Order: sequence, then C-alpha cells, then structure tokens
Amino acid sequence: MLEIIEILKEKYGKISCELIHSEDYELMIAARLSARCKDDRVNVITKRLFRRYPTLHSFASADFSEVEEIIRPCGLSNTKARDIVAACQMLEVKFGGKLPSSIERLIELPGVGRKTANLILAEVFHEPAVICDVHCIRISNKLGLCRTKDPSKVERVLRAVLPPQESTGFCHRLVRFGKDVCRARNPKCGSCELVAHCDWVRME
Repeated sequence: MLEIIEILKEKYGKISCELIHSEDYELMIAARLSARCKDDRVNVITKRLFRRYPTLHSFASADFSEVEEIIRPCGLSNTKARDIVAACQMLEVKFGGKLPSSIERLIELPGVGRKTANLILAEVFHEPAVICDVHCIRISNKLGLCRTKDPSKVERVLRAVLPPQESTGFCHRLVRFGKDVCRARNPKCGSCELVAHCDWVRME
C-alpha cells in the first residue's frame, strides 16, 4: 500500500479538490452537482450559479426552478436543484449558516452523502478523510484493495489500510489517475505506473 501511495505522490505531488469554490457552502453545492457530471463541466456551471446567488441566504430563498434552469447541463437538474435549495435552507435554520463538522450532521443535509461529507471534512475542516467517488471505487477494486462497489464498504476498507495523513491526498490522486490513466474505457495499461500492483491486469 505504501508503495502505491508513493507512486501516486511522485506522479501528482500535492493535490486538492478540483471543484472551484470560494465559500464552504459552495463546495457542498458543487459536490452535489458533480454527481454523474464531470468536474470541469461543474466548474463552468457554478461560475454562473455562484454569480447569480452570491450568498447562502440567496440560495436558501431561491426559486428552485430558476436554479434548475441554470444547472440543467449537469444532469438530474430537478433533484439537484431541490437538494441545493433545501440544504441551504437547513444550513441557515438548523446550523446557523455554517457547515457542521461531523459526518453524522453533514449527511442530514439534503443531497449530502458520505462522499460529499468526507470531502467537506477534508477541504473545509482539514481532517483525514476517505472520499469514495467512482474513480476511487473502480481503481481500488482493480488494485485488489477491495472486492465491492459499495462506497461505504470501500471507504471502510481504505480507512483500514491508509495512513490517516495520506488518505485525503490518496483519494484526490486516484481521481486524477482515473481520468488520466486508469480510465473506465480504454485504460492506458501499457503506460500505467501501477501495473505491477494491478490485480485486474494479472487476471486478464
């Protein structure tokens, strides 16, 4: 495991979340939009969205149909718009306008699951976190670190094998690695730095 961590650190160095945001609550919104949508597209949409709604209160009081229209290119716009407005309302009313600092409280927010909650803990509160997105799950299975596609089970396995101080960076690097090399379609196995550790290649 440590060798895999070091290979990815050497390849990508210091790395952070690719979702662009300036306010903590904006990260929550961007993460909700990223479900089944690429980060680069989300960043284009949030630029317009955050300009239209510059404060938490403006989101909390927004007409969700207008939010839906702006975020339509991200897909699932009806559900995402309702979650965004409802989550911002809950942040204002229940949490005093501040994101809570525990997974248990974060997942009370509409549209916030464990992946987003862990991302918030890592980026906002600088706590060690295991952020299980689709790249993380796919590559962890290929490397033989787990044998499940259940995000909560993958998270549990990775928490057990990752040094806490490496967990957030490891997950961010897996996302980049999944986009660059270990792609879902046409993975670049011939130039993969992790090929020696890959169960999937050995089984081919």
